[in-house]
Amino acid sequence: MSDLPPCTRQEKLIAGPAGDLELLITCPKQTGTLPIPYAVVCHPHPLHGGTMNNKVVYIIAQTFNALGVGTVRFNFRGVGKSAGKFDHGNAETEDLRAVVDWLKTEYAPPELWLAGFSFGSYVALRGHRELGISRLLLVAPSVERFKSSGLQLSNIPTLVIQGSKDDVVSPPGVSEWIAAQLHQPQFDWMADADPFFQGRLHELREAIIVPWEKS
Repeated sequence: MSDLPPCTRQEKLIAGPAGDLELLITCPKQTGTLPIPYAVVCHPHPLHGGTMNNKVVYIIAQTFNALGVGTVRFNFRGVGKSAGKFDHGNAETEDLRAVVDWLKTEYAPPELWLAGFSFGSYVALRGHRELGISRLLLVAPSVERFKSSGLQLSNIPTLVIQGSKDDVVSPPGVSEWIAAQLHQPQFDWMADADPFFQGRLHELREAIIVPWEKS
């Protein structure tokens, strides 16, 4: 474990499977001396402009910080300063594993949370079981990819948020996938929200805070 202070904002390059991975670590404004949970947040599709600076990804990280949780955002391979090429979620899951391994070594968080937006939710769901995740957040999840891969939720606290006016991810498809799960998540249906939650980011923040600040 490093001697890095628990509450700095810093950008880093770490070693990944295909070369450098670009990270952004942010923390709550105030923490005590005890270790805090950390969340890793996965961004949307790299070939459609998705990066760790996506505004939904930013709001997720900011919301976790408000809950007293440190966050690590990172760029998948081939995005920003991260080396490598897009691999449809396969090697991106290896990128996620490398970030989690680094986080566990550097900060040794008592709990590890995981979140993903759109394509990032696919990578998060692919990796969550083996990574020892305590909580999972999926925003506008890529259920078509889930279904084709046979991916299922596990028995950990899980929150799924979906906008009803999403024309990228099928809202009925998300509802059907959730209904078929053995382990049912908490499901927040945001009426009239579009794929990027335009004008609804405050509501998105509240949708995360309200169920998790009391648990």
